[in-house]
Amino acid sequence: MVVRIEPSILSADFTAFAADIARIPSADLVHCDVMDGHFVPNLTFGLPMVQRLADTSALPLDVHLMIEDPDRWARGYAEAGAQVVTFHAEAAASPIATARAIRAAGARAGVAVKPATDLDGLLPLLDEFDQVLVMTVEPGFGGQAFLPSSLERIARVRRAIGDRDVWLQVDGGLGPETIADAAAAGADTFVAGSAVFGQDDPDAAVQRLRALAGG
Repeated sequence: MVVRIEPSILSADFTAFAADIARIPSADLVHCDVMDGHFVPNLTFGLPMVQRLADTSALPLDVHLMIEDPDRWARGYAEAGAQVVTFHAEAAASPIATARAIRAAGARAGVAVKPATDLDGLLPLLDEFDQVLVMTVEPGFGGQAFLPSSLERIARVRRAIGDRDVWLQVDGGLGPETIADAAAAGADTFVAGSAVFGQDDPDAAVQRLRALAGG
């Protein structure tokens, strides 16, 4: 199984993103949490910051849109240079059209689900997506504890993906104590914030997480 480790810059130094990204050369992508203060009760940054990061980062960007009306905004993040753009199923009025717009702009299209969101409506649509993000905490803030109930949800999505080229991502509470369980359940793409940027050597933390996930 290919293992991808994505450090989340939600836990990086907001005044020195470029310097912090330079400290994680072993990472596969940089995870960018875009929050609007409405879909989730937190506010981070938007399209201008992502455009700047795309221009300066040596690593590709995976943008996680925790925003209202992603149907309107998602394509712009792909056009800004993100390799992956993920929006929430709960916020999208036209998820298939939005995924197709992201793909048309040259990025992988991802869909995210909160811990309590019913998966029944999503699983038959997997051919429309390149990534499914199973949130393992309630979205909006870093530093939360991994929800063990997420493991069966991860396993269910993995079974539905089958042999499709769809990444199965997990985000929330991922660290040395939880990543192996998430990998065993079927995840292959792991978002880690404080478990990377909270360490003295962030790149060594990336390499340790990869090893624990079986990569």
